[in-house]
Amino acid sequence: MSADGNVEYSFAQEQDFQQVLSICSSDAFDGLDYMAATFHRWLQEPGRHVFIARIKDRVVALESALLVDGGQTAVFQGLRVTPDMRGLGIARALKKHVTDYIRCHYPQVSVVRWSRGDRPSLQTLAESRLVAKEAILSLCCEAADLPPFVAELRTRLPRHANSCPHSPVILNQHQVKTLILTEHVVSNLLPNKTIINDWEPLKPMEANLEVLRRRGLTWIVDRESEPSAVSLCTTPYAVPYRHDALHFNINIFGRSLASVCAVFVAQLEALLPSLRGFLIFHTYVHPEVWPELHQFCQSNTNVSFFKDYWEETVLEMDV
Repeated sequence: MSADGNVEYSFAQEQDFQQVLSICSSDAFDGLDYMAATFHRWLQEPGRHVFIARIKDRVVALESALLVDGGQTAVFQGLRVTPDMRGLGIARALKKHVTDYIRCHYPQVSVVRWSRGDRPSLQTLAESRLVAKEAILSLCCEAADLPPFVAELRTRLPRHANSCPHSPVILNQHQVKTLILTEHVVSNLLPNKTIINDWEPLKPMEANLEVLRRRGLTWIVDRESEPSAVSLCTTPYAVPYRHDALHFNINIFGRSLASVCAVFVAQLEALLPSLRGFLIFHTYVHPEVWPELHQFCQSNTNVSFFKDYWEETVLEMDV
């Protein structure tokens, strides 16, 4: 069997929610599938189109496209194919449908961009452009075990005091707008001049700050003037890993280990009052920083590593 004329495409609707969840296997993404937490929000989000593929009234696949970069780029996110129909070409057919729709209805879109957590094939790399890579540090613990972990990490920060003399600063929206788009941050900190938030790659431009504002992020820098590290953290959301599991992502831009560690600890401290249950959190950093951050996070507490070294790769191609 292959993806052919039996497949019908349409925009996803609220009533498709249960069928969409049925195509998301509980162990997908190491049990951290975000679809249940984002589906309804995605349907309401300005500039996002959520497509589904059906065979005989059964939802078999989903893909979404978010218009960013002032309408010049479409970010593809959320590809899902029901487990029993993978490898039949449905994902490829759905992506072609979405791309054709974008070409027809948004001719100003010139680039499609996406992120992936596996190693791209040589064919994929030949057909697309590598935008950026981030290394991912994965940790997990019971919420009650996070405060001792943070306290232990904080005792290690003074070792780096000479290179990170300032206390991290939580930015308000006005500060985000004035700081993140500065030449210093864009050229020196952002990976290939790209803001990456939770697998969502955006160019540093004012139009994209509204997209990021909608995410309810916590922005923390090591200092407000010419920072050496900029970080953003998602709001924790429920995932299927365990009945009480929460997941959140921290992206940190910068290569100064002292500054990266300082904002990492500050992000965890900011979250402490709101956390409960079992926590799995990913921290995305420059690959050169990962080994030392990994060593920094080795502790005597009950916080453990959830996954070994892996990477997020951002790719793009012309429409």
